Amino acid sequence: MAFRGLHPDAPAFFHELEAHNTKEWWAANHDRYVEHVRRPFEELAAELEPEFGDVKIFRPNRDVRFSKDKSPYKTHVGMVSLAPVAHYLQLSAGGLLLGGGVYDVPPAGLARFREIVDDPRLSRELDEVLAQMDAANLTPMTADAVRTAPRGYPIDHARIDLLRLRRLAVGSEEELADWMWSPDALDIISDTWRSVSIWCTWVAENLGDLIIHPDSARGR
Repeated sequence: MAFRGLHPDAPAFFHELEAHNTKEWWAANHDRYVEHVRRPFEELAAELEPEFGDVKIFRPNRDVRFSKDKSPYKTHVGMVSLAPVAHYLQLSAGGLLLGGGVYDVPPAGLARFREIVDDPRLSRELDEVLAQMDAANLTPMTADAVRTAPRGYPIDHARIDLLRLRRLAVGSEEELADWMWSPDALDIISDTWRSVSIWCTWVAENLGDLIIHPDSARGR
C-alpha cells in the first residue's frame, strides 16, 4: 500500500511500552505494533528506497546480553539506508529524529576528520557543508563527544566543538506534529534526507575507505 503517513497511535504505543516493557504486554499489543508502528514504516521505506537505496527497519528486540537494563524491547522504531554513510529515521514517544552520517567512526577516520577541521584550507568545504546543514536545521550529533579535547589539540582550540566529535553524523529532532500522520510526511522526510545526503557525500568523499567497516551503518 502507498504511504499515508505515520500512525498517530505509534507515540502512545511507545509511551505505554516505556511503562510496561514486558513480554506479556508486548504479546497483548503485538498486532497493534504491526499495524500502527511497523506497517507505516514499511510503506515509508518502500517510498524512500528508489531515491536513497535499500532501507532496513530495525527489529524491536533489544540486545540485552551486555546491558544492565534487561527490558526486552526498544522504546522507538528506526530505519536506516543500507550504506556505509547512512540516512536514519527514528520515531518514539517524544518525537521524530531525522539524520545520517557515520555513527561508529573508526579511529583512522576520526583522526583524518580532525586533521581537516584543524586545517583552515582543508576545512573551507566543510564549513560550507555545515552552513547548509544549519539552514536545514541539522546539527552535528554530540552524544558521546570527547569531554575536554582530543589528544594533540588544545582545549581552547577555535573549533573545539568539532574536534570533540566521535560520531560524524548530523540530525534534527522534531516534536510530534500533525504532518507526521499525513502523506505530507513523505515530502518532509525526503527533503530532510536530501539535505543529509550533502553531509554524507562530503564524509564519503573526504574520508572514503577510512570510514567503511562492518559497523559503519549501524543504527540505535
